[in-house]
Amino acid sequence: MNKHWRKVAVGALAAVTVVGLAACGSNSGGGDNEITVYNAQHESLTKSWVDEFTKETGIKVNVRNGDDSEMANQIVAEGDKSPADVFLTENSPSMTTVENAGLFAPVDQATLDQVPAQFRPSTGLWTGIAARSTVFVYNKDKLKTDQLPKSLLDLQNPEWKGRWGASPAGADFQAIVSALLELKGPEVTKTWLDGMKQNAKAYKGNMAVMKAVNAGEIDGGVIYHYYWFGDQAKGGENSNNTQLEYFKNQDPGAFVSISGGGVLKSSKHQEQAQRFLKFITGKAGQQILQTGTSFEYPVASGVAANPKLVPLDQLQSPAVDPAKLNGKEVTTLMTQAGLI
Repeated sequence: MNKHWRKVAVGALAAVTVVGLAACGSNSGGGDNEITVYNAQHESLTKSWVDEFTKETGIKVNVRNGDDSEMANQIVAEGDKSPADVFLTENSPSMTTVENAGLFAPVDQATLDQVPAQFRPSTGLWTGIAARSTVFVYNKDKLKTDQLPKSLLDLQNPEWKGRWGASPAGADFQAIVSALLELKGPEVTKTWLDGMKQNAKAYKGNMAVMKAVNAGEIDGGVIYHYYWFGDQAKGGENSNNTQLEYFKNQDPGAFVSISGGGVLKSSKHQEQAQRFLKFITGKAGQQILQTGTSFEYPVASGVAANPKLVPLDQLQSPAVDPAKLNGKEVTTLMTQAGLI
């Protein structure tokens, strides 16, 4: 793309996005009835939340988009000078990064009361806002149900060499490894990662993993559920040859990852920021998950999942305190295994 068209494209993007870059240079966000959100959730989902929140309250929301670790590290680097009022993530380890740096304000109790305890950290310094289930996506022509792995841990065994894939560099997969570490400890995790290095093919992103399974490049892959449901809703071009296996039985492979939301201690707009978080976890915010196209799970205010999804209470997921998921130790172990 030449410089002229690059400028045109950037200008067009700025015209349609909710990102208020001009407002992100100061804590004031350009006004008292305005907040800035550092967003690592899906942009379309957050835009739906923002649009409805602003419609209901009149509070303007400026959004900066990035990935989990990028946004978390930026907040930590900015410290109490961060222009962010609220931080939203796809996966919880990045929330823990900010929490451990002492940068979150406690979440209002009224908001916490909307979210069952299993979907938020024990500390109360941030809360779950959505969830996604770990699944094994497999090619129906290559694997029959009696040939599927019974546990995530089975994928380290020699018979799976070259037959499965994942996206090890992504925050999604690293959250799954964080759960394995918390549930089984460092020795089991290290052994599993060494087996993964020998057996798995690495792809960039969960969608790339699913496409490879669909094309028959590999027999199966570890992803989150909503990639499959989202593709099916669009006609199934990248998933029609595949099916999902849910490990269940409190297996590490049944891990449900919590997307997080928190208010920065340094925010100059505490009331508005807390109000935004309460809206997201309230009935109206959670119904956007139920009826929208993200296919993520609602976790609050008694809102049921999209009827196409396996209900959360049937997933038999292991109990994991999101506050204990250690992204830093996981990246160290995965680096030592040669996976990232």
